[in-house]
Amino acid sequence: MSKLLDPKILMAIKDLNLSAKMTIDGFMSGINKSTIKGAGLEFSQYRSYQPGDDLRSLDWKMFARSDRYYIRESEVETNISVRILIDASASMNHSDGDFTKIEYARYLAASLAYLANLQGDAIGLYVLNHNGIFSMAAKQDYQHLARLFYQLEQIDPDGAFTKPIAYKELFAGAQKRELLIVVTDLYQKDEEIINLLDTLNTLRHEIVVFHILSKNELELDFKGYTTFEDLETGATIQIDQAKARNTYKSKLATYLEETRVKMLDRRIFYRMLSTDEALDQALRDFLKQRSKLKI
Repeated sequence: MSKLLDPKILMAIKDLNLSAKMTIDGFMSGINKSTIKGAGLEFSQYRSYQPGDDLRSLDWKMFARSDRYYIRESEVETNISVRILIDASASMNHSDGDFTKIEYARYLAASLAYLANLQGDAIGLYVLNHNGIFSMAAKQDYQHLARLFYQLEQIDPDGAFTKPIAYKELFAGAQKRELLIVVTDLYQKDEEIINLLDTLNTLRHEIVVFHILSKNELELDFKGYTTFEDLETGATIQIDQAKARNTYKSKLATYLEETRVKMLDRRIFYRMLSTDEALDQALRDFLKQRSKLKI
């Protein structure tokens, strides 16, 4: 595995474009290239020539051997629109060590966008917080990708999650099915993020949810702190971490299992990621979901 998939090294690379390129180049060198298919890249089979077939696909070597015309077919995967939705509410500013959940989300999103662009897919970006939704319609060209990287760098999490009144931004555009990648910590008061996913599901899009949590959240290990503040409401609470840890971990395990089941029931591909976890599995999960998509 490339060291560039290590989040600590990723965060040290300030150029998001360079980081995404180096991450995907390192990732691609370590996987079976047949995972990524495109016109003419991955040979599938021969078939007999039929009137109207493109003569450029004729295999002349087969003709020389058999005196018959054969078409060399390749597995072709339809290019699609991929929209990346980033939760930019204040809880994404939570940090563990040297970087925050939003920084991890930013590099994950940049890597996914670079990979999707490499496959020839159109990429869009939607950033959600209490101010509404910042949107970039999906396009497929390198200049658009560079603008997307720039907008990822500008994300500054603040306030609560987006109100439903702003969701109309997510429903504009083409009618065909899309792949929606939601990057969020699923911090919510009244199931507002789940309700959004339910609404998106009515559009019959394929949905992937990357659930971002930090290691100190997962283990309740905050280096001696006893007072905790809710980043979105400002409420504080006193906790004895040592005494609360076992109960906390039990409740967290129940919550994560309930979340997994909720996503499964909705046919949403779900993956929890810790911010100290290398990105390679997230990228593999993306490719797994991508390979299932049939437009």
